[in-house]
Amino acid sequence: MKLGVLFSGGKDSTYSAYLAKKQKHELTCLISILSKNPESYMFHTPSIEKTKKQARVMDIPIMFHKTEGKKEEELKDLKEAIERAKKKYKIQGIVTGALHSIYQASRIQKICEELKLACFNPLWHRNEIEYLEELIKNKFDIIIIGVFAYPLDEKWLGKKIDKTFIENVKVLKEKYNIHPAGEGGEFETFVLNCPLFKKPLKLKGFKISGEKHSWKMEIKVE
Repeated sequence: MKLGVLFSGGKDSTYSAYLAKKQKHELTCLISILSKNPESYMFHTPSIEKTKKQARVMDIPIMFHKTEGKKEEELKDLKEAIERAKKKYKIQGIVTGALHSIYQASRIQKICEELKLACFNPLWHRNEIEYLEELIKNKFDIIIIGVFAYPLDEKWLGKKIDKTFIENVKVLKEKYNIHPAGEGGEFETFVLNCPLFKKPLKLKGFKISGEKHSWKMEIKVE
């Protein structure tokens, strides 16, 4: 089946694309939403424009679509983006990286139904720790590029998802109810390398901004 991937450049959307390809689906295009609202309920925002670098090393065309990021209204923009992909690339379905967010999954499902497209959520209700371990096992090189919840701070930026990271988020889950996979928006990620890439991306520089427990890292990759 020809599939479009709702793509943020983070671990969830990238791994979902990887699983869809393993199931012999054709990844026809990537769809990235550029939201002006850093507090968007639907869309990943840090370093989102760097997805074009990932698209290049995956050799998959990418479509960008802008939104003001206003709650609920941004769904109209998402529908327009998916509709554009359907017309241009003849996609038959959409891949999402939703894990537990009913808010996201239900709204994307509704759009797919309206556009007569299949909706694939390969990570839905995965055990978070097992999922993180699976990322490592399948050689996903992932860094943290945004943190947005206490007690996370700027020291977490740039950290890789590895065994040490998993042990740390287990503690955070117990003490502060932090979702280990960041599904509640506690942290956001960027994939530097994975089996879908023809070659790894290299971090060439970054700029950190934020305060208290809301920090993000704008990265430069090649």
